[in-house]
Parts: sequence; structure tokens; C-alpha cells
Amino acid sequence: MSEKDEEILNEETAEKVEEAEAAEVTVEPAEEAKEDPKDAQIAALKDQLMRNMAEYDNYRKRTAKEKTEMMPDITARVVSEFLPVLDNLERALAAECSDESYKKGVQMIYDSFNETLEKLGVEKVPAEDFDPSMHQAVQQVESADHESGKIVTVFQNGYRIGSKVLRFAMVSVAQ
Repeated sequence: MSEKDEEILNEETAEKVEEAEAAEVTVEPAEEAKEDPKDAQIAALKDQLMRNMAEYDNYRKRTAKEKTEMMPDITARVVSEFLPVLDNLERALAAECSDESYKKGVQMIYDSFNETLEKLGVEKVPAEDFDPSMHQAVQQVESADHESGKIVTVFQNGYRIGSKVLRFAMVSVAQ
């Protein structure tokens, strides 16, 4: 073979090698392309699942937080509906009664009611010094026994849960 023939042969061989390499390169992406949609779909579904799980976890935490935030308000509302019952029990205890066992029964109910309120965190508003954030002055009286600004008489007890006032105490205040 002549040199020219060898050159042509080498060029043809080089072209065939390049074509074969190019064919191999194009074959591999075609195979990957067949697997890629499945892998991509699996990855997308995994991502969606993780996002849904995170969203549900956030929802669960948010609703639990809302419940704990609403609990004191709900307790305050329910307890404030029962305060007139407590007032009536106090009036029953203050009334004259000839039947001691009847009065003892009312006292037991009153004590039980107060224990339940204490468990819920309800306490009476203190009635020493007048505080407009906890007391409602319905009367001002002159008193030689009390200093100015002191509470003389409590007409209706006030109640609170923590710092939240459920009902203001109705009082008379010394001038």
C-alpha cells in the first residue's frame, strides 16, 4: 500500500472511530433518558411527600399552640358564667337558718365549689386597697376607721385568673 492509501485508510479509520465514539455517547444518554423520567418522577414524589409531611407537622404544631393559647380564655368565660352561682351560695350562707344540717350542706357545697375554682387557678380579688384595675367603686363613704383609698365594704367579690380579671369587685371606698 502506498502512503497515500495509508493516509486515506487512517483518515477513514479515524472517522469511523469518531463516529463510533459519537454513537456510543449518543447511545448512553438515550439509555439514561429512559431511566431519567422514572428517577425524576421518584425524586419529585419524594420531594412532594417530604413537603406534605413537613406541612402536616407544622399544622399539628400550630393547632396545638392555638389550643393552649385559647385555653385560658375558655376557662375564664366558663368560670365567669358560674360566678352568680357562687354569689348565691354566699347569700345562702349569710342568711339565717334554723336547720344546722341544711346550713352545713350548703357550706360543704360552697367549699367544694371554691376548691374547684382554686384548681382552675381562680382567686378572689384582694379587698384592702382600692385598685381601679381590679375594683369597681360604687360608693364613696366617709369613715373614721379607714384611711382614704381603703375599701370599706365589699358588695360583690371580684375574681381573677392570674392577672386577668374575670369580674371586678364592687366596693365602697373611704374618702
